[in-house]
Amino acid sequence: MAGRIRAVRWGAALGLGALWWWAVLRLALAPDSGALEGTVVAGGWGLSLLPVHCMPKAGAPGALGAGRWIRAWRGAPVTTASPLRRSDAESGPS
Repeated sequence: MAGRIRAVRWGAALGLGALWWWAVLRLALAPDSGALEGTVVAGGWGLSLLPVHCMPKAGAPGALGAGRWIRAWRGAPVTTASPLRRSDAESGPS
């Protein structure tokens, strides 16, 4: 069954690729080409922009944890070596 599905996918890819190239060549070479060929070419080009090799963020190698940006926005606690923050600067030294 897997071989049959693979053959159908290859057949569809080859058939749609041949249709796209027919439209490109007809649009470039035939003086009477029109909206149909332009639509096929633009549609095929638009499909090529889709990110077909995406994977879920959790499964990607080197993926960052979900809370990383939240921790970065909150910032690290103030230490004695840190410059004064606005809340510290307003109260002034004791």
